[in-house]
Amino acid sequence: MTELINGLYREGEPIADTKAPAGPLEQKWEKRKFEAKLVNPTNRRKMHVIIVGTGLAGASAAASLGEMGYKVSAFFYQDSARRAHSIAAQGGINAAKNYRNDNDSTFRLFYDTVKGGDYRARESNVYRLAEVSAAIIDQCVAQGVPFAREYGGLLDNRSFGGVQVARTFYARGQTGQQLLIGAYQALERQVAAGTVTSYARHEMVELVLVDGKARGIIARDMVTGKVETHLADAVVLASGGYGNVFFLSTNAMGCNATAIWRAHRKGAYFANPCYTQIHPTCIPQAGEYQSKLTLMSESLRNDGRIWVPKKAEDCDKDPRQIPEEDRDYYLERIYPAFGNLVPRDIASRQAKNMCDEGRGVGPKVDGERRGVYLDFSEAIGRLGQAAVAEKYGNLFDMYKQITGENPYEVPMRIYPAVHYTMGGLWVDYDLQSTIPGLFVTGEANFSDHGANRLGASALMQGLADGYFVLPNTINDYLAAGPFEDVSSAPEVAQAQKEVTDRIETLMSINGERSVDSFHKELGNIMWEKCGMERTEEGLKEAIAEIRALREEFWKNVKVPGSAADLNQSLEKAGRVADFLELGELMCIDALHRRESCGGHFRAESRTEEGEALRHDDEFAYVGAWEWGGDDQAPVLHKEDLVYEFVEMKQRSYK
Repeated sequence: MTELINGLYREGEPIADTKAPAGPLEQKWEKRKFEAKLVNPTNRRKMHVIIVGTGLAGASAAASLGEMGYKVSAFFYQDSARRAHSIAAQGGINAAKNYRNDNDSTFRLFYDTVKGGDYRARESNVYRLAEVSAAIIDQCVAQGVPFAREYGGLLDNRSFGGVQVARTFYARGQTGQQLLIGAYQALERQVAAGTVTSYARHEMVELVLVDGKARGIIARDMVTGKVETHLADAVVLASGGYGNVFFLSTNAMGCNATAIWRAHRKGAYFANPCYTQIHPTCIPQAGEYQSKLTLMSESLRNDGRIWVPKKAEDCDKDPRQIPEEDRDYYLERIYPAFGNLVPRDIASRQAKNMCDEGRGVGPKVDGERRGVYLDFSEAIGRLGQAAVAEKYGNLFDMYKQITGENPYEVPMRIYPAVHYTMGGLWVDYDLQSTIPGLFVTGEANFSDHGANRLGASALMQGLADGYFVLPNTINDYLAAGPFEDVSSAPEVAQAQKEVTDRIETLMSINGERSVDSFHKELGNIMWEKCGMERTEEGLKEAIAEIRALREEFWKNVKVPGSAADLNQSLEKAGRVADFLELGELMCIDALHRRESCGGHFRAESRTEEGEALRHDDEFAYVGAWEWGGDDQAPVLHKEDLVYEFVEMKQRSYK
């Protein structure tokens, strides 16, 4: 281990994925499935797996493992598994079916995903994702998911950002909801069969390790306040991403990082935490009072055209009164090959650039107009309002209800917002973390999207991990069973004591500031200094400010009520305490990575045209961070990214 670097972190030994087989790319997954050890059906009934989270990744994994005969316990903080945040996904799910006969293929989906992620993802994981994508659609159709269909009855497709083919399957603007209902009914079938036990309104607050292996969790019953210990042979985290560290995001208010952060503190490496996605198509912030932002699906960029006035003095005008020659369709101008369907990181930065030039639209917030137009007048004229409504009706209705403006008559106003996190717990090809027995799926891991996720790939990854990958890799670990009973192990009692001590500390501080005030201040620091554009100076300031804020939190936070009851302030306090630690690591990661790639844009590293400039000679690696201890520096472990099948080059969408 090195000495302290820049006073912030140390560098440890390199890390490598040892589970992906050697050989041709298209044979790796079949080879790994064959080489993995099996658990026979009789022994599966003796194996117990805990799954935390019941979004697409968690619900599909629980349903699949239950169907295979394992005993599964599924934990979720919502009152119903079908209320997981996957339900909010709108636009669609990618699959390499080539139904449009536009030269799509498994390799093209693989290539688009690697390129879209700015060459910062593993080839082996991404190819597997593309490979199983077609099976996901077959699975969901068999479940009755009502995908959109063409007039003849065949499944329809549309395009999404960063590609030049139509491979996105969709159910109007509510694809996530329909896919989650499919996974939920599969899950509930196993609940009825007795293989899966559901724990609603339970939040994981600690990971239990015995002899260095994941053997269970500590969960708090959010209704009664009771702290419970649940043990198993393996633990799967499918708890989603950490976008709410920014306070304002498109995530549900309850989305949090506590499950993965508690695992990180116990030894699971956290990979690429600075890779966060800013979605370009969101309803702009209306004022200081807001607590979340609303996504407008990327699918709208299929038919909507994005523009701002060419002249700043026109920004006050009704957009319908601005003639065509005075409009700047800037994405179509700058990126003619992809137009409005460039990847999200590029579209977001260009929207910011237009507003920074003084050409933003909409009402001023803090003295600035933060918005650009998404205009459907051309599409309505070409297709008719009824056809546009058939495709996007629920999205248009939602926009009208929130803004009071009719998007059939007036262009939508949009602006980028935090939406997704590509970083997450480090996993190998089997989706196992650096803690034996701890598996991580979906957005909670880092594995497939590099530095920028393409649209409609989150649903693809969640269901790929849950339905097809985890059920074929977790058996390799469980085959070492049966595992000994650890209920009397001292580590179990110690984990429960750590939780109760932490709760008692939070309740006893009795300071003067609300939890939300700390969260909001943290979010402002993160957005301004670790958001769409980052600088060395700003990141150093952010680290100092977050440390000071965290110190004040543990001295001055006020958590009213009782721990032995329903207490939402206590729930938030635990989550914000973890965000305060995670936010610092995100800034350290962003500071150490002195390049621009995907959603990580360092102002010091850009091309002459202002685009992201990578430095592959220095940073072609996964940055996997090890917890160093309370008030100790984290340790960086590098996993080199070796590209055998794709040539690394600077992205171009022009």
